[in-house]
Amino acid sequence: MRSDVEHFLCKIENGVATIALDRPERKNPLTFQSYAELRDWFRDLVYADDVKAVVFASNGGNFSSGGDVHDIIGPLTKMTMKELLAFTRMTGDLVKAIVNCGKPVIAAVDGICVGAGAIIAMASDLRIGTSEARTAFLFTRVGLAGCDMGACAILPRIIGQGRAAELLYTGRVMTADEAERWGFFNRLVAGDELAQAAQDMAERIAAGPNFGHMMTKTMLAQEWSMSIDQAIEAEAQAQAICMQTQDFVRAYEAFVVKEKPVFAGD
Repeated sequence: MRSDVEHFLCKIENGVATIALDRPERKNPLTFQSYAELRDWFRDLVYADDVKAVVFASNGGNFSSGGDVHDIIGPLTKMTMKELLAFTRMTGDLVKAIVNCGKPVIAAVDGICVGAGAIIAMASDLRIGTSEARTAFLFTRVGLAGCDMGACAILPRIIGQGRAAELLYTGRVMTADEAERWGFFNRLVAGDELAQAAQDMAERIAAGPNFGHMMTKTMLAQEWSMSIDQAIEAEAQAQAICMQTQDFVRAYEAFVVKEKPVFAGD
């Protein structure tokens, strides 16, 4: 997987890709270019065997301040409807790419996490925050609807319909304590422990059965639109496929000799 990106930071080590937006002096806003490059990077991740998990990190004490006011929001006020739809589809494609990349994504959230930044955290599989994390879906506060980039579909699944509705209607800040209590954050850690906590989680996942993780992520995304009967059948097929992998054999053989299995993702 390529790490020579232009509009965000990327480091790949031990099967873990750590990425972050790279404008800390502006609390890491997104631009047209970073949106597009992140979308393409996550799309390519489907085919990357060297990356087993992703950490979307904070930078300079903040996660992301969302779309850049001057680089994005200003130009949007002058676009035609066709141009606006192309932009909103492109931002939605980033969420689709994160959801469909086949690799577990961990958001490590410190400080400001608002607008499209909150959406990226929402679209991740796991979220670790600090007590300084401030998450807000600001869209109504700039005169837009709260239904941006899949928020009305995904956020209620994480924190519940009523809580999501409150955040999306008001655009208010969800504190770190609320976010953990409501299930948005899996857990809170001290600011100086955030990077290591996210890395440890990613490495633990990366050491697991990666084909199995891909199937788990796929089922988590797909089963919301299935009936219970359809979901059970889909999982039966997914598990039967996983039972054909060498990782399944390795786990059995390791159990027999009372050793920890070493998975290879095949």
